[in-house]
Order: sequence, then C-alpha cells, then structure tokens
Amino acid sequence: MIQAEGIQKAFGTLRVLKGIDLNINKGEIVSVVGASGAGKTTLLQIIGTLDRADKGRIIIKDTEVGKLNDKQLSAFRNANIGFVFQFHHLLPEFTAIENVMMPALIAKIPTSKAKNKSIELLELLGLSERLNHKPSELSGGEQQRVAVARALVNDPAVVLADEPSGNLDSKSAEELHNLFFSLREKLNQTFVIVTHNALLAKMADRTLTMHDGLIVS
Repeated sequence: MIQAEGIQKAFGTLRVLKGIDLNINKGEIVSVVGASGAGKTTLLQIIGTLDRADKGRIIIKDTEVGKLNDKQLSAFRNANIGFVFQFHHLLPEFTAIENVMMPALIAKIPTSKAKNKSIELLELLGLSERLNHKPSELSGGEQQRVAVARALVNDPAVVLADEPSGNLDSKSAEELHNLFFSLREKLNQTFVIVTHNALLAKMADRTLTMHDGLIVS
C-alpha cells in the first residue's frame, strides 16, 4: 500500500530525514516511535503528501505521488488519505455531522450521500446521540472520534495519525486505540500511527523506531 525509497528532507542546513526506506502492506497497522526530533512527523507529512521530499519517492496505492502536480495531488490526498492529529482541528461553528461531511463535499460527493455516510460513521463510533452537537458540546474523546469519522468519510486507503491520543485522558486513549483496530477489521484500512504511547505502539502489527532521521529498527 505504501512504499518509500530513499526519502530525504532538510530544512535549511538541518537534515531531518536522511534516507528512509519502508514498505507497509494493505490492512497493516504500523506504529512509528522515537524521541522528539527524530523525524517522525516529517515522515508522516511526506507520506501524507502534505510536504514533498527533497530526494526519494513515495508510492501509494500504485501511484508515485511525487509525479503529481499540486491539483492532482490534492485530489489524490482527499480521495485516498485520511488524517487524525493530536489536536482534532474541528471547525467550532459546525456540528459533528457537518465537520465529518467536509472532505466528502470537497470531493463533490452529493450532499445527501455525504450526510448519510457521516451519520453511519458517527453511529459506528458511538456518537449517535451527538450528531448535531458542536465541538464545544463534546468531550475530548468525543471530539477525537468525530475527527476519526472525518478521516474515514471518503473511504481512504490509508489513515495517518500523528499522536492521536496525546491530548486524551487514559480511558479515552484506550478507547481510541481499540477503535483503530476495530476499524481495521471492519474496513481493512491501512494505519500509520506516530505515537509516544507505549501501549498503542505495542498493539500495532509492527513498530518502526526512528533515530536521528533514520529508521533504526
């Protein structure tokens, strides 16, 4: 599902990624761990096409994304990649349903279909009583589940999560971790999760450890 070859990235004179090679299979849950500054988030952003590598190439779902222009890349990202961040980034003026619908509407999916899919996902995530609540009316765990539903609304092949439980209490974090594995069983999505949470890292099918811009184990 994801293939990276020789990925290098620098910001000025600071070399953040020094030659990353990895392969991630369809339906696999992979955690990426390492100390702060190891390059984990930068790697995730490049895999997610939010940033471009200086050298190397990324192939996702048989598409070499580095060959796409900005418009093509944006369309590919919206259709194939879902993102879950530590801070949920929900739009405060919109309800849970409306927040989840956003990527589908950007993809020009008909409003009625986008709404039905959003309701289906929110109900799957245990939020059937919160459909019309705004973020300020939801707990931190509920807000993060809305963000997960938003990441899934376009049926992405790949879900990328950057410290998804880092802003949650231990109970909500455990629920979120279990949710990822439940979704993999139901939807067969591929997950790449950057985390400092040792429990989540151990639950993954495979753990990649980064140090100083390289995968060391």
